[in-house]
Amino acid sequence: MASPRVAVIGAGLSGAACAQALQDRDIEVEIFERGRAPGGRMASPTLHGRRVDMGAAYFTVKDPSFIAIADGWVARGLARPWTDSFDVFTPADHDVTTGPMRFAAPGGLRSLVRDQLPCGVRVEAPVESLDDLTHDAVVLAMPDPQAARLAPEACEWVTYEPVIAVASGWPDRSWAFTDAAFVNDDPDLSFIADDGARRGDGAAVLVVHTTADRAQTHLDRPDDAVAPVLSALRRITGIDAAPTWTHAHRWTFAKPTSTHGDADFGLGATGRPLGICGDAWSPSGAPRVESAWLSGSRLAASLAAMLT
Repeated sequence: MASPRVAVIGAGLSGAACAQALQDRDIEVEIFERGRAPGGRMASPTLHGRRVDMGAAYFTVKDPSFIAIADGWVARGLARPWTDSFDVFTPADHDVTTGPMRFAAPGGLRSLVRDQLPCGVRVEAPVESLDDLTHDAVVLAMPDPQAARLAPEACEWVTYEPVIAVASGWPDRSWAFTDAAFVNDDPDLSFIADDGARRGDGAAVLVVHTTADRAQTHLDRPDDAVAPVLSALRRITGIDAAPTWTHAHRWTFAKPTSTHGDADFGLGATGRPLGICGDAWSPSGAPRVESAWLSGSRLAASLAAMLT
């Protein structure tokens, strides 16, 4: 009897984890991705000779199964403990807050997604319609608004907020925070990361995430966000020097505004099985990198049981 075939649409972390877990259960997998490379919102493009994390800023660990994955990444040098303390900027104050250990990746967070992709599985061209697929089951591993285009009636979809990430390089580091900073109650910025500290190479590179309102203003022309972002960065941090280069990236569907309640994933069994996974399928609501991995791997276990 031939092995069931599953199409996983989306090569972010949830799709990669789902595909790997299906292959571990002897399910044949094909992955389809619209982007130029695997990674999804854990993108780490090469800018001016080094990888820069333009999407997810870090990851944290809580669930025992994901802790085991993260421990493996750290043991192999793919990930590193970064910091448990972030600065906090408000209109009236500058403080420091302590939380869980944040982890980063020396090769960029995209390297962790690549590590989860099953061996021997190619990433194929994007899918325009599920009717084009002849597989025994389909998995949608992408933000809800994108999944809704392929299967509008599959579930009640969650809305997502946009973010524009602006990376900037300086001749040297001249800011008064160590690793990263939350920016609260600001109309323009929500988060600032020292990418050199995060990646561990000391590069004088900052990555700034806008608020959803600021991003919404520039979705059609993300490069237009650079000037107001740099102005806000000067206003908040006091950085006077101008960067030597900048790069803007638009995330139209950056983060979910809510979750699918207590469900870790969606799985419809009427007709051809249709699975749905991603960071919106998180009963706890956070952390989002971990929840994406859990959603994909848990969906795979249920889908494999259904198919076999």
